[in-house]
Amino acid sequence: LVDQLEKKSAYRERRRQVDEFNDSGGILKRGIALTPVKFGISFTAAFYNQAGALLHVYRDGSIMLNHGGTEMGQGLYTKVSQVIAEEFQVDRDRIKCTAANTGKVPNTSATAASSGSDLNGMAEFAAQHYGVPLEQVCFTREGVHAGGELIDFAELANQAYLARISLSSTGYYRTPKINYDQETLSGRPFFYFAYGAAVSEVLLDTLTGEHRILRTDILHDAGESLNPAIDMGQVEGGYLQGVGWLTSEELWWDPQGTLMTHSPSTYKIPACSDWPRECNVELVDWGRNREETIYRSKAVGEPPLMLAVSVYHALKDAIAALGGVKARPVLSAPATPEQVLNSIGNLSGQKPGTANGKRPAAA
Repeated sequence: LVDQLEKKSAYRERRRQVDEFNDSGGILKRGIALTPVKFGISFTAAFYNQAGALLHVYRDGSIMLNHGGTEMGQGLYTKVSQVIAEEFQVDRDRIKCTAANTGKVPNTSATAASSGSDLNGMAEFAAQHYGVPLEQVCFTREGVHAGGELIDFAELANQAYLARISLSSTGYYRTPKINYDQETLSGRPFFYFAYGAAVSEVLLDTLTGEHRILRTDILHDAGESLNPAIDMGQVEGGYLQGVGWLTSEELWWDPQGTLMTHSPSTYKIPACSDWPRECNVELVDWGRNREETIYRSKAVGEPPLMLAVSVYHALKDAIAALGGVKARPVLSAPATPEQVLNSIGNLSGQKPGTANGKRPAAA
């Protein structure tokens, strides 16, 4: 993944161009960095790694699903509906997801992991009703094939109802293979890993400590993506949220211990103007989860946050241009303009903002 991104982003050539720009002098410095991401997927508290679902099929062929996940704009209901539609080979507009309710699905875990359910009750009824082996029942876009018969999905649902077959099913899933002892820090805490990598290039004003992201290239592994459009949005949003975490979202408390950065009026989050001038985001086309997740997909909510580490290291790279090839600047996160100027001052041995466009002697 890193090799592929290095080539697609022309990292080596841009690395040379950045060095040439910085050698030309001036108060503006560029920085570039390539950073990888390896993010474990599972709760380290094992009991959270479970999920349930309740599914109803109505005699008109409509389907209702309730599960323990909370939709908060991340597209969860869309993805889960797609899974049901794929299993039954029906249009997604037949399916309605209702809000999580512990009166229907009890003991729900936090919405931060994947869940699945095994839905095969209707297939068993069709096999018995039409006198064919279970393996000869197939759900397709044309309808349900049972031996030589082709039955409309709604018709099959109605037949099952008239035959007094339950059209309600519960599903339960527990993440396999994980066992982790927090006392001994031993075992397998994660079911699998999500991977990604990013190259970011920044332009830094060494007099004010302010910066702009010139370009970012991202390559992310979502496995066999359930919905590439949603996953692309998650990668882009997670990256920018990470930029805020590492460059502007500074928490501070007053002497009495009260958090003063408590709202958008006091807490600086990224805006649309903080988006890179050029941004190239791709999901790898060869991604496939080695573990048996739903359709071999991978979680893609939290891992992209770490792609913003490339911006933080690009800022350090730009600061290092003031101190020679062996410079190792210390930069606290979040890298606010104040922290950047402190880093420059400590690196050069001068007060922040007094470099006057000239490269100081190596620290």
